[in-house]
Amino acid sequence: MNVLRGSFRVLLLFDVAEQIDLPQLRKLIGGAQPAREPSFRHPTPDYVKFERPPVVEYPAPLTLSSGEEFRCRVKYFDYGVVSVELERPFDAEWEQLVTLSSRWISALEVEKRAAALTRKRLGALRSAMVQPYENWLSEDYYVIQLNASEVTAGELLERHGQEIAQIVRGESRPLSAAEAGEALQQCLSYYPTDLLVAGWVAALVYDTPAGAEPTIQLLEYANTQLLEFRHYDEALTNILSRVYKQVDQSGGLLRRWRMAREARQLNAMRLDITELTERMDNSIKFLSDMFYARAYRMAAARVGVPDYRTLVERKLRTAGELYEFMMSEFYQARSFLLEAMVVAILVIELVHLFVRGL
Repeated sequence: MNVLRGSFRVLLLFDVAEQIDLPQLRKLIGGAQPAREPSFRHPTPDYVKFERPPVVEYPAPLTLSSGEEFRCRVKYFDYGVVSVELERPFDAEWEQLVTLSSRWISALEVEKRAAALTRKRLGALRSAMVQPYENWLSEDYYVIQLNASEVTAGELLERHGQEIAQIVRGESRPLSAAEAGEALQQCLSYYPTDLLVAGWVAALVYDTPAGAEPTIQLLEYANTQLLEFRHYDEALTNILSRVYKQVDQSGGLLRRWRMAREARQLNAMRLDITELTERMDNSIKFLSDMFYARAYRMAAARVGVPDYRTLVERKLRTAGELYEFMMSEFYQARSFLLEAMVVAILVIELVHLFVRGL
């Protein structure tokens, strides 16, 4: 494997709206109803597919200022994420591939051009966006797809583990033995001649171009989940910060009375995030013992999806406890007011009886 052939892919994902109306978007783009992709290569049950297939379009290739041209694909997910995939074939030796990967991973121009392309496309598709955001969160991920040969995955790791570790870390300099070992720790194979090595910034997929496609789509899906959980985490942080300030303010009975409105808004946000999380989880289904389920779990853990999910779930529990506290404060204020009104009515009646007795 002195000469390597394959493709370098940049996945740039943007959280652009609360939801995307895919049927409406499909009408605007003019695309046909897609199949339930990805089309898995290994034996899998029918329901291990996307429940709501994203809408895909293929703009013109994107050319960088260096003259390098990337094939372009834009994918729209119903939970408000737009993924721009840029692909460029390569034909290089190991040392050259390490250098190219490091340079492309650190190229800021790629993300800027992808963001500009996304904003341009959404300008014409705005009617399909449900509650579009002004400020976008973004994620970037890189996939080096290496065409498979007769070399087995074990032989590849043994001979070129250092280079693979550098590639998935985006490093041009050799890593220490311990760091290279950590980078190669998360790897998976189904056949002797395929391999997935996932890192937090990039992954190497050793497979045929057709065989690599579903793996790359799972890597993309894991990053859309990371992006959504980052959005939920930020939204919950903002609303909890505002609620804490409301709870800490003094104001007596009036403050407690206002808490009902704040509590309803907090609970609505909590229920919305719970619903969106469930819908995102259900967008693709796996069996727990399937290869692609294991591949997804490995990739998701590597990019940090479980960590952000834990943060979101913890804040959702805090929001639920705050909601109960605020409603308790409101009910106490309402009970006090009702009791005061009853006392006032009794006093008025007693005064009226006393005046009549005179």
